[in-house]
Parts: sequence; C-alpha cells; structure tokens
Amino acid sequence: MKLIAIEEHFVTPDIANAWESSAIGQEGTSSFDQGEVGQRLEDLGEGRLSLMDESGVDVQVLSVTTPALHNLDAEESVRLARETNDLVAATIAQNPARFQGFAVLPMPSPDEAALELERAVTKLRLVGAMVCGRTRDKNLDHPDFLSMFETAAKLSVPIFVHPQIPQAAVRAAYYSGFGERVDTALATFGLGWHYEAGIQFVRLILAGVFDRFPNLQIILGHWGEIVLFYLERLKSLGRVAKLERPVEEYFRSNLYVTPSGMWSESYLQRALEIVGTERILFSTDYPYQYRPGQPGRSFLLNAGLSSEVRGLVAHGNWERLLSPGRW
Repeated sequence: MKLIAIEEHFVTPDIANAWESSAIGQEGTSSFDQGEVGQRLEDLGEGRLSLMDESGVDVQVLSVTTPALHNLDAEESVRLARETNDLVAATIAQNPARFQGFAVLPMPSPDEAALELERAVTKLRLVGAMVCGRTRDKNLDHPDFLSMFETAAKLSVPIFVHPQIPQAAVRAAYYSGFGERVDTALATFGLGWHYEAGIQFVRLILAGVFDRFPNLQIILGHWGEIVLFYLERLKSLGRVAKLERPVEEYFRSNLYVTPSGMWSESYLQRALEIVGTERILFSTDYPYQYRPGQPGRSFLLNAGLSSEVRGLVAHGNWERLLSPGRW
C-alpha cells in the first residue's frame, strides 16, 4: 500500500532565527520545536528518510511548520519564501521518488505571495502552498489575498490551511487563566489551533471566495478542524448569507480533509459521510505525531475500508487532486 503523507513539516535555521528576531515570532510556541522534534524539523536528509521507512511512508509532501512566514516583516518574508522554496525544490530533486513540496508564501506581502505561488508551481514544480490562516489582523478572506486564491485556482493547485495560535486578544478572552503552560496548550493543540483554522475555511465560504473561484481547493488537517463536525449548524448560515450554493456543497466541492496523525475511526467515518471517499487524504503530521510501529499504516489497514477506498485515502485522492494540468 503506497502511502503519500501530505502534512509533513520542516523548518530552516534561517526561518527559526527570523522568528526569534521578530517581535511576534512564534507567539509563545517556540518550545514546541525544540529537542528531538527540533532536530527532526531541520533534517531533510537521511534521518528523515530513515523514519519515513520505519513509518512505512513512501512520500512526504514537505511544508514549513507553523507560523511559517506570517509574523515577519514583508521584505524578510519575500526573501525567505524564495530561499526556502528553492531549498524544497533542491531537496525534491535529490529524492524525487520520496519528496514533494508545498510552497511557503510571503503572506505579509500579499501581491508577492501570489507571484511566489506561481513561481513555485510553474518553475519549481511544487504542488501548491501551505498557509497558516490569518496574517496579523487579516483573515484569509481579506481582499488582499484574493490574488493568491486566484493564482491557485488558475494553476489548479490546492491551498492547505494550517492552524496557528489565535490572536492575543482571543487568547486573553477564551484561553487564559490557568497558568502560562496550560493557557498555551489550550490555545494551540488542545483546542485553539483547530477553531482558528476551521473558522478560516468558513470565512472563505461566507466571503464568496469559492463563488468567485469555483474550482479552488482547500485542505484542512485534523479531520476538518472541528467545523466538519458542525456542518448541521453551519448549514443554517445559508439562510442569511448570499451564497450561490448551499453551505454543505462547499464542503463537498472545495474541501479535502486529512487526519494529521489523529488515528480515529469515528472521525474517519464522519469525514466519509460529509466529504465522501474521494476527498480524504493521508498525513502523519511529522515530526509532531511521529510514533514508531507504523500506526498510520495500521490505521488504514484496520479501519474497515474496502481495498479501493483504502487506496484512495492512501495515495489515489492526492494523485488525482494534482492531475488536472499538472503532470
């Protein structure tokens, strides 16, 4: 069973140094990328390949970990985006059978983000982009980012919307009061990350982004970042929002979901009910959710899926997503 894992992270020393120098940086999450995890994030060579082999993962789609370049100044983000995407392309060239890559975009400079996406796809043959939701106080549906979505739609490549920590005011209102360590955990992997990313997708629907670009494809990790499980309530937005389609149609036509290393059969079944067998992708959230013993492969083999559906989730859906006009 061929496994293509599409949410597999890395970081470069230059980006890590830029975070450290930024007034915002990683917004209190720098401890997540230290020690063994930090070493694995920076390794794009034999160590990574060895753990891929141990995990039974044939291909990793590389992406810069959160918060990517969102919290840097515009000029620095443009430089780092170009340098990092060139590095990803060079890494793929050394191991083309094992690696693919999402572009990292200079989101603080929206016009340049669109240009860099086009360069990364057409010149470097990267397979789309990963963004981390909002950029400072601008949500993804801000008009500044329409050119990026237009470019993705034109090139028929997906945009992966990855979580990042909520804004400071949101953290203070909803995720504080339990001590710094618990507050940070609640605002990130405990809950906050996932609401933050899921709401960005809903905002794209309400802003009419998918009406404007009907073939635009978004990927959400962690089985759809909570909003997938509240579709019954979200449908009611169609009564008040001026949309061209029912809300549920955007979930079935413009969204792919992936587990991000959360091996839950009940979440898998819910995703199958909502988006269908052809819109679920595989991912392990390396290195954060790495565990020895091939839990991801075992999950697919034991999830009660037919061999056809198992093949779609393992690799077929991803290959088909990239096929229109790409290879």
